[in-house]
Amino acid sequence: MANPNVETVGASSGKWLLVVAALLVVAGVIGFYVLAQQPSYVRGAALFAGLALGVVVALVSAPGKDFVGFAKESYREVKKVVWPTRKEAGQMTGLVFAFVVIMALFLWSADKLIEWVIFSLVLGWK
Repeated sequence: MANPNVETVGASSGKWLLVVAALLVVAGVIGFYVLAQQPSYVRGAALFAGLALGVVVALVSAPGKDFVGFAKESYREVKKVVWPTRKEAGQMTGLVFAFVVIMALFLWSADKLIEWVIFSLVLGWK
């Protein structure tokens, strides 16, 4: 009995639809440049039509449908996030800055101590 949760990888129709979508986008761009003698709204319409048709064909394909499903699920997950208030964000930013200053002072003092030990005690340089 086949497992309904297993995805098949060999679906090539979706790949061909993506190729067609890319070709439509390329055709729109080529049309924009081929129609150089036409008014700009005609050139823009050709470009827009190629892009729009390419996007529609891409979204109709299996990978496009998977992408739309992923985008919807991601949006639902983002709505579940509990965002910090302005006060909480300011407090956390202050803590990060304080930690950075403390670490900078610690690293500077450790560096100076190591410098003093090596140059003054070990090497005898003044």
